[in-house]
Amino acid sequence: MAETLKIIVVGNGMVGHHFVEQLVTQQHPNINFDITVLAAESRLAYDRVHLSEYFTGKRADDLAMTSEATYDQWRVAFHLNSKVTQIDRAKQIVTTHNGDQYTFDKLILATGSYPFVPPIPGNEQSHCLVYRTIEDLQEIERCAKESRVGVVVGGGLLGLEAANALKEAGLKTHIVEFAPQLMGVQIDSAGGTLLRNKIESLGVEVHTSKATVAIEQGTNHRYRMNFKDGGHLETDLILFSAGIRPYDELADLTGLEKGERGGFAINNQCQTSDPNIYAIGECAAWNNFIFGLVAPGYQMAKITVQKLINPTSDEKFIGADMSTKLKLMGVEVGSIGDAHGNTAGSQSYTYENQPQGIYKKIVVNHDGTKLIGAVLVGDTSDYDSLLQYMLNGIDLPEHAESLILPNVNNGPVLGADALPDSATICSCHNVTKSDIVNTITAGSTELATVKSCTKASTGCGGCAALLKDVFDTAMENLGFEVKKDICEHFAYSRLELFNIVKIEKIETFEDLLQRHGHGLGCDICKPTVASILASLWNDYVLEKNKIPLQDTNDTYLANMQKDGSYSVVPRVPGGEITPDKLIVLGEVAKKYDLYTKITGGQRVDLFGARVDQLPSIWAELIDAGFETGHAYGKAVRTVKSCVGSTWCRYGVQDSVAMAIFIENRYKGIRAPHKIKFAVSGCTRECAEAQSKDIGVIATENGWNLYVCGNGGMRPRHAELFASDLNDDTLILYIDRILSFYINTADRLQRTSVWMENMEGGLDYLRQVVIDDHLGVCDELERQIAHVIANYQCEWKTTINDPEALKRFKPFVNSNETDSTIEFVRERGQIRPAIEKEKSIKQSPHLIPVIEAK
Repeated sequence: MAETLKIIVVGNGMVGHHFVEQLVTQQHPNINFDITVLAAESRLAYDRVHLSEYFTGKRADDLAMTSEATYDQWRVAFHLNSKVTQIDRAKQIVTTHNGDQYTFDKLILATGSYPFVPPIPGNEQSHCLVYRTIEDLQEIERCAKESRVGVVVGGGLLGLEAANALKEAGLKTHIVEFAPQLMGVQIDSAGGTLLRNKIESLGVEVHTSKATVAIEQGTNHRYRMNFKDGGHLETDLILFSAGIRPYDELADLTGLEKGERGGFAINNQCQTSDPNIYAIGECAAWNNFIFGLVAPGYQMAKITVQKLINPTSDEKFIGADMSTKLKLMGVEVGSIGDAHGNTAGSQSYTYENQPQGIYKKIVVNHDGTKLIGAVLVGDTSDYDSLLQYMLNGIDLPEHAESLILPNVNNGPVLGADALPDSATICSCHNVTKSDIVNTITAGSTELATVKSCTKASTGCGGCAALLKDVFDTAMENLGFEVKKDICEHFAYSRLELFNIVKIEKIETFEDLLQRHGHGLGCDICKPTVASILASLWNDYVLEKNKIPLQDTNDTYLANMQKDGSYSVVPRVPGGEITPDKLIVLGEVAKKYDLYTKITGGQRVDLFGARVDQLPSIWAELIDAGFETGHAYGKAVRTVKSCVGSTWCRYGVQDSVAMAIFIENRYKGIRAPHKIKFAVSGCTRECAEAQSKDIGVIATENGWNLYVCGNGGMRPRHAELFASDLNDDTLILYIDRILSFYINTADRLQRTSVWMENMEGGLDYLRQVVIDDHLGVCDELERQIAHVIANYQCEWKTTINDPEALKRFKPFVNSNETDSTIEFVRERGQIRPAIEKEKSIKQSPHLIPVIEAK
C-alpha cells in the first residue's frame, strides 16, 4: 500500500512553485504526496525576473506562473495570505499568523528574501518605496503619477532594473550607488565605466561613491537626500534597491541553524539542521553563501524533490554558477565565472570599442588553457559560447583572444557537437544537452514539445538560440529531417518560396499553389505569399485575387482595435506637417468623433472608426494631400526625426530633409515584418535611431548608418554598419540592405532576429552590401527600384474603385451602418466601452458581410 507523505511548502515564489511543479510531475509509485502550499502573499507564484515589464504593459495576470485551477488539477491545497509564524519541530506543526495549524512530515521553507533598506533617517516616508512584489509595483505606479523625479538607491542588478521601471514610468531618473561603480559584483571597473556611460546616454544620471545620511523635506521637490560628502539631491520618489536579505526569522523562533550572514543553513541535500525541514532559494545559506539568482533555487528544488522521492539519492547541491546575461535599460551585460580575475595566477584578454560602446574581457587560468571568467558589456553575442567553455572545461583555441576579437576567423565556432552531454543548456531549469537529446529520442521531435517536457528556454529565455542549435543538431544526428516547411501546403521555407516566385515571375497565389503546393492554403501560407507578392511586384493588395490572402488589417487597410473599430494613420514624412494639414486632421477627428493620439513615430492616430466610415474619412484626408501610412501592413512604417541643423544648435546635418527623403523613397515597401527608421541630426540621438531597424545619425563628415535594431518584445540596439557616408552612399547601402532582408528573412522575422540568425552576422552583411561578396548587389538594386517605382497609395486606389468600396459596407443588401459599438468619454475624448458586454441590435433583414478566408 502506498505511503502518504504530508508536504508543507512555506512560500510560493518562483522557487517554491518550481518545487511543487517538480514534485507533482515526478510522483513516486509507492508514495502519495499530500501537498499544501502556505503563501504569505495574496496571489500565487508570479515571474519576478520580468517584473519591470509591468511598466511596459504587462499586468499581474501576464506575470502569473500558475493558477488556482492548475493547483486544483494537481490536487495541491493552497492558502493565500497565510504567513507562517511558528514551527513546532517536535510535533511537526506549523502555525500561520491567523492561527491556522497544519501538520507535516516534511517541511519545505521557500520564504525567499526581502529588500534591504539602509538605516537612513527619513527612509520610512510615504514615497520611499521598495521594488520586490507586484504590490510594490502598483505602489510605485501610483506614486510615480504624483512625481517628476525619482531616485534609485543601489546600482546593482536590481537597482538598474528598478531604475528602468522609474524611467518607464516617465520620471527623470537618478541612480545613487555607495560603491565607486555600477554592478561591482558582476563586472570589473572598465566594464562598469562603459555601463555607466551607456546608462547616462539614456538620460539616467548616475551618482557613485555616495552615502546617503538623511532624507529631509525638499525645496523644489518632495525630498532632499543629503550625502556624506556634503552634496545633496532633490527628488519626489525614492526607490530602495540596495540588495536583499533572507526571510529567515523562523530560524530564530525554532532554533534552526543560520549561516554567518543569515539564511537557513543547509547541507548538500538542502536539509536544515532538522532533517525533516528543507530550505531552498534565497532563504537558504549553503556554505554560508546565499544565492540571489533563481537558477540556483531551481537546482535546490530539484535536488530536494529527488531526496523526497528517493531518500538514498546521491544528488547533491554543491553550489551554482552565478553567471548571468541580461539586458538592463537596453544595455546588454554578461558576467561569467571569475569576472574579476581573483583566481591566483589568472590572466586576462580585453577588447574595447568605444565608438560602438563594446567592452569584452575573458579571464583564463595560469597556463591559458581554460576559461574561468568573462565580462561582456554592449554586446553579449559571445556569451553562450564563452559560458560553455567555462562550465565544461573545454580547451581554449591557440589564440584565446580570437573568442572576443572582431573580424578574426581562426577561433573555432563552438557548435552543439562540440559540447559534452553534460553541458548545461538552460541554467534556469538546469537542463543539459543529454536531457534534450533523450527527450528527442523518447519521441519528442518538435521543439515546442522539447521545451514543454524539459522546461528549457521557458525561464529567462536567454538560451533560446543555443537550444535551437542543440535541437537541430540532435535531430540530424538521430536521422530525423529538420523541416523548415512554411506549412503543410508548401514544402518550402519562406526564403525558398520567395526565390520561386521571383525566378518564375509568379503573380498569384493560385498559380504558386498549382505549381509548387497542394490543398487550399491556410492562414500561415496565404499572408506569407501575399507579403512576397507585394514585396516583389507591389501590386494593389485589394485586387480580387489577392483579397483572400490578406490578414484582417490589410483586408481593410486599417488596424483593427480591441473593440472592433479601426484606426486611421496618415503618413507624415519625417514628422514634418503643415498647419493646414494639422487642421484637417483635427477637423476629420472632430467630424467623425475619433479618439486622437500622437504616436511614437511622429504621426497622429485617429481611433474608433467603423468599417463603413473608413472610405469617407480617407477621401477627406487624401483630398488634403495625405497618403496612407501603412500602419496596418508588414511594411515600412515611419521615419522618425529630430529637428536637426535647421533648428537645433547641436545639429550638424539636416535630419528632417533626410528623413523626408527616406520616407518618401521607401514608403509602402512590403517586407517579412514591419520596418521603422529614424534620423538624428547629431550624436545626442534625439530621434533614438539606435533602436530602429534602420537608424541614421549625422556626423560632421556625413552619416553613420545603424542596422537591425528594434524595440518591442525583444529590444535590441542597432549595430553600426558604416560611418561618415555621403548622401548617395547612405541611400545605396539602405537600398541593398532592405532588398537583401526582403529576399532572405523568414516569415514574420524582424530585422534584429534576421541579423542574430545570420551566419557571420554584421561582418557578413557588410561583405554582401559593401563588398558585393555574393555578386548580387545589382539585382538587389533593381528589385528595390522596381518596388519604389510601383508605389501607390492604397487608399487613393481604393476610393477610386467602386468595386473595392463594396467591401466596406457592413451589410450586402443595405446602406445602413452598424452602430453597435458603444463609446464613453474619458479625458475629453471618446473611448470604446469595451469593459461591458455588447448586445448586437440589428434588423433581422440585414445580411452582414462575411469574408471567406
